[in-house]
Amino acid sequence: MLHIIESDLPHIEADVLAAWRVIPTSIISDERNRGGTMAAAIKPVAPGLGFAGEALTVKTMVADNLALHHAAAMAWPGAAIVIDAGGHVDHAVWGELLQMTAAKRGVVGVVIDGSARDLEDLRQSPVAMFCRGIVPAGPHKGWGGEINVPIQCGGCTVAPGDIIVGDDDGVAVVPRDIQDDLLVRCKARLDSEQAVRQQIEAGASTVDIFKLPGPEETS
Repeated sequence: MLHIIESDLPHIEADVLAAWRVIPTSIISDERNRGGTMAAAIKPVAPGLGFAGEALTVKTMVADNLALHHAAAMAWPGAAIVIDAGGHVDHAVWGELLQMTAAKRGVVGVVIDGSARDLEDLRQSPVAMFCRGIVPAGPHKGWGGEINVPIQCGGCTVAPGDIIVGDDDGVAVVPRDIQDDLLVRCKARLDSEQAVRQQIEAGASTVDIFKLPGPEETS
């Protein structure tokens, strides 16, 4: 059975997403106490495919992508389609035709805890693609799924409307209710790291800069 929840959340403004687009996922993770990032296996299909978008969540049945066709059809500019495919990698649930549909809707990124196919087309698409695997075997269309429900993707909880940020390192999740405070802290950390770079250029070591303990201070 296909289950679609209608969301009443206002969409996140484009300028807010643009502000997150320049925040590295590593900075987000640091400011979330080394958390909030998806499994290492979920990576972009090509370098340089960074994005920041508002989560449109989908939970699929194994080897079935009926829900994804409906999700792509209802997507909006600035959406990031985040798919809990159960980590199943032997059947792709996404490919060229869905990628084209997503691009026409203004989707900025697709993240799959599972597999995609049509790799060459995905790499050339304006929509950033992040997934766990690539495989030629395709899906069925008829077992159902859920749209706009809380899911897990790559070990992270993702709720509809969360901000999803992807870069060459991987994918980070920004819960909607902490986005304002977290953005301030991420910008401050970026400024702090720039100051560290300047000290390194001047000849300082990271041991001195961070006042790290020496051998006699560790057990």
